[in-house]
Amino acid sequence: MSRPPLFFRYSIPAFVLAGLVLAIACQPTPTDKELKAMLQVADMETKWVSKEYRAWPPKLVLVPAISFRVKNTSAKPLTYINFNAIFQFKDDEENLGDNFLSGIGGRPLPPGELSPVIHMKSNFGVEGKSLASFKNNPMWKLVVVKLYTQSRGSNPVLLGSYTCSRKIDFQEPEPVSAPAPKK
Repeated sequence: MSRPPLFFRYSIPAFVLAGLVLAIACQPTPTDKELKAMLQVADMETKWVSKEYRAWPPKLVLVPAISFRVKNTSAKPLTYINFNAIFQFKDDEENLGDNFLSGIGGRPLPPGELSPVIHMKSNFGVEGKSLASFKNNPMWKLVVVKLYTQSRGSNPVLLGSYTCSRKIDFQEPEPVSAPAPKK
């Protein structure tokens, strides 16, 4: 009896293994309504944070940011939930910036549990020379954050739209002064 060619000996188990992996990976994609029902935004906070600071020549770039947690309101553990934050000046169609990240990765979020805090900040913001310069800066306008979620190939689903507070989470360092002369 002759042995099957080498190709057949290795390709059949490879096809069977690929089929099993594909069957496990191809869980049904949740509908928009199902995805929105699975998550509840909690502990949401908006603020402005420093992207760049330089004492000389003076430069301070502040960007809007959002931090939040999500609660799993479904009966199953959640995995592979992505978030996208779109930052826009209020009443403006153009994006100021955005941020996309995997908020819930391979470690499942059990039913009824809260996720760790998720921080997202815009990649663009407003430039000034110091914190004081932002009080009268005409470019420092109200920003709206639209928070979307996606899971396993679903469409982006809007979780909420939030107005970014004017709170600034940054303190300029104290100026370095020359030591007083000894008498």
